[in-house]
Amino acid sequence: MMNVMESTLKMRGINEIIEQLKERFPHLTWEPFLTRLNLLNNNNITAETIPVVTALDQLSAAEADWTYVASTLYCHKLYEEVSMNRQVEAYEKFHLLVLQLVDKGFYKKDLLTKYTLEELTKLGESLVADRDDKFTYIGLKTLADRYLARSHTGELLELPQERFMIIAMSLMSNEPENKRIELVQEAYWALSHLYMTVATPTLANAGKTHGQLSSCFIDTVDDSLRGIFDSNTDAATVSKNGGGLGIYLGKIRAKGSSIKGFKGTSSGVLPWMKQLNNTAVSVDQLGQRQGAVAVYLDVWHKDVFSFLDAKLNNGDERQRTHDLFTGLCIPDLFMEKVEARQDWHLFDPHEVRQVMGFSLEDFYDEEEGEGSFRRSYDACVANEDLSSIKVPAIDIMKRVMIAQLETGTPYMFYRDTVNRLNPNRHKGMIYSSNLCTEIMQNMSSTTITEHWTTDGEIITKKKSGDYVVCNLSSISLATAVKDDVLERLITIQVRMLDNVIDMNTIEVPQAQITNQKYRAIGLGTFGWHHLLTEMRIPWESNKAVQYADELYEVIHYYTVKASMELAQEKGAYSVFKGSTFHTGEYFEQRGYQSERWNALKQEVKTYGLRNGYLMAVAPNSSTSLIAGSTASIDPIFRKEYAEEKKNYKIPVTAPNLNKDTTWYYKPAHSIDQHWSIKQNGARQKHIDQSVSFNLYVKNTIKAKELLALHMDAWKNGLKTTYYVRSTSSDLEDCESCSS
Repeated sequence: MMNVMESTLKMRGINEIIEQLKERFPHLTWEPFLTRLNLLNNNNITAETIPVVTALDQLSAAEADWTYVASTLYCHKLYEEVSMNRQVEAYEKFHLLVLQLVDKGFYKKDLLTKYTLEELTKLGESLVADRDDKFTYIGLKTLADRYLARSHTGELLELPQERFMIIAMSLMSNEPENKRIELVQEAYWALSHLYMTVATPTLANAGKTHGQLSSCFIDTVDDSLRGIFDSNTDAATVSKNGGGLGIYLGKIRAKGSSIKGFKGTSSGVLPWMKQLNNTAVSVDQLGQRQGAVAVYLDVWHKDVFSFLDAKLNNGDERQRTHDLFTGLCIPDLFMEKVEARQDWHLFDPHEVRQVMGFSLEDFYDEEEGEGSFRRSYDACVANEDLSSIKVPAIDIMKRVMIAQLETGTPYMFYRDTVNRLNPNRHKGMIYSSNLCTEIMQNMSSTTITEHWTTDGEIITKKKSGDYVVCNLSSISLATAVKDDVLERLITIQVRMLDNVIDMNTIEVPQAQITNQKYRAIGLGTFGWHHLLTEMRIPWESNKAVQYADELYEVIHYYTVKASMELAQEKGAYSVFKGSTFHTGEYFEQRGYQSERWNALKQEVKTYGLRNGYLMAVAPNSSTSLIAGSTASIDPIFRKEYAEEKKNYKIPVTAPNLNKDTTWYYKPAHSIDQHWSIKQNGARQKHIDQSVSFNLYVKNTIKAKELLALHMDAWKNGLKTTYYVRSTSSDLEDCESCSS
């Protein structure tokens, strides 16, 4: 079980705490707990300490509130630990914490240069210790273990409310002095009530001297030796600072392609995937875990079959990249040919460029059923000078589904839907997504040139491409909706996200440039199943689909409004002019014709938007756990389970599980996934980027049933699907995107 020092509370004051808890939770069965507590005390177990697990042993579906008893006991243990380490009582003299941790090099000096001693004192008085009562035990344990500041020897230096205040101070430090403190307090309000969470890099690193604040990055690899190796170097740089990566490989020539006119010499994408796989394993993320990289390839690329097999457990190990995740970029035309059981042609992108004079990946269908991609594809098929491989489209789809049932991947990226709805298509193209499939932003390769001078100086020049950066945070739906705070919350949340862009330091220059160019943010949500349960709405119902449509339109409206108001105050993002936000097409595409949407459309046209991309729903499994809710827009996996780590095992139940709510907590693998797809189709039209959307299937699923799910997802307008989580697979989400 747990380490005793991590899970105990000194007996001093225990009786007072127990009496308060009994008043707070009179419905719990206290006698067995108190009997065991007295026995432990009488026997002087663990030197006058009480294991927190004593409370957890009582945890059951019938009395799930024991998690708050355990959390309170554990929280007081943290108070004592911090008091001992800092020589002050818990939540006293906040200004001393800032002074000490700046002096010791844990906090940035900005916290002292931007805030006066008087302001630090005032903010310290704003801390509300009672808000620690909102944590479940597993939520508090996760926060304490992973995110609260500790010394180099592991001594706890921060408490939860202090971490929230430091994040708020850090993200508001560049705001005007006359309203800075008010904005800090508003950000603290949002965080400390657990109405929202920031992304894990922001949660861990805001205010500290190390680490960056963004979650994920996306690169486009150029089809040149130098471009490939430079992308690998950039991947290593991003990975070491804790960022997850999506990498588009579709421009790289296929196996057997020509190099400098010599035919049959290219080895294709697999060797470069092996390089990235080694980078992911060898360059770990701040010593905590290995890097996380997803690679994407077009379904028309000649290497697609070896790409799809790359994560399988059998076959030639020289052709396997077990540590990468794969994603497939799919045009509408391919799905049509799968449905019609027609043939599909595979091409080498380098040969297409040489023979046709264009890059096939640079096109998409501007309208459903017709457009420049299918015209270009048909031209390639018709050109006898261009070699291709003809295969039944359904054969590729079969290989996709085999890989998904064994490995969970490839992710599905529906490129035509994505690009038709891209608000910034006037400035580029979206080729693929990120590690968790929720980010959709313009992408392009960085190109490199070198020359040298007569005195031996070598000058390297890079023409920056669009290197995508994800800045994420998420609304806790069940609490924010219940307390009716969405408008107030989103207003401060968008400001916090926008400030992440200016506060962040990214070692890859083209990522920093792109971050400033589009000022993209990804406001998301979690706790959807929790919210449906609280509202007594069954998952498999038209009412749930309708509610997804209505709620996400409201969230979208407040997000656009908040970004417009920021643009009015600070200026619009640099390439706003010509965007579909600017022309009004963005609102027309989504059918927004109400009076308030029309008024907002005019305000956006007048003032612009601060952020070129606005919403994205990440997996956020870690931070939803901290907030005591369900992950993302997913159904729960089980009503009761045990959270297991290296040195402890903690029982966990679904939020507020009781005799009334249990009927609405249907486990994911028991749900008809077509209902989940309908919900996400309704949700997706209000999200300018995408959603980390999993399909939960049983390992006995038939091929035609899984195919039907994919066809349904495409036809319902989903931009991506994430993992296919079968009952036989055990998959982990990206830590960085756990916003």
